[in-house]
Amino acid sequence: MASVSAETERRAAWRASLAVGLAVSAYGVSFGALAVASGLDIGQACVLSLVMFSGGSQFALIGVLATGGTAAGPAAIAGATLLGLRNGLYAIRVSPIIGPGFAKRLVAGHLTIDESTAVATAQPTLAAQRVGFWATGAIIYLGWNLMTLLGAILGDLLGDVRQFGLDAAAGAAFLGLIWPRLRALQPIAVAVGAAVVAAVLLPVLPQGVPVLAAALVSLAVGIPNLFADRRRDAGEAS
Repeated sequence: MASVSAETERRAAWRASLAVGLAVSAYGVSFGALAVASGLDIGQACVLSLVMFSGGSQFALIGVLATGGTAAGPAAIAGATLLGLRNGLYAIRVSPIIGPGFAKRLVAGHLTIDESTAVATAQPTLAAQRVGFWATGAIIYLGWNLMTLLGAILGDLLGDVRQFGLDAAAGAAFLGLIWPRLRALQPIAVAVGAAVVAAVLLPVLPQGVPVLAAALVSLAVGIPNLFADRRRDAGEAS
């Protein structure tokens, strides 16, 4: 019965990875089209997705470039970097899931994004968490880059790709994933507090800073929880 249950959990992790991966990958069309509209060529848009591979940071970069041109390059890089720092916090949580091995951790570092972290940590066992992390990361990496290329090629033919609802699809998939975790009071309070801080600071601070400021709201609670989860995972692994 235990082996059947473990196989069921792995299949559930695959299904979650596929659902989130496909929805998020589809939104890569939007990035490709907007990147070209912001002044990048097709090759630059594709390299950005291949190397940076962090949707929020990528959109922050081209958003600043679209309004300020190449002269705004330093500000664009700063904003993208600030948004990308959140992945360092995710690394604390997913480190015990990945396990030892330099090469494996090097690849995992590139795949540590919002969605791979969320799908992995939503699974009930270490084996299912590993499936969730690697499957989600691989699906999105392949799909995001293919859709970036497609969006960049089509470019002006697509116009405003948000009219197709791809941004809503990605957001809905992510919300559906975290919704079960919003049953307790603590996650709800942290989420509301972070949203309020970001909304208040967004009009007055550079792009990327409000996100980091909102993250500080949850650090007092989140960091102790992260280390508690690590101790629990270490106990399960042993």
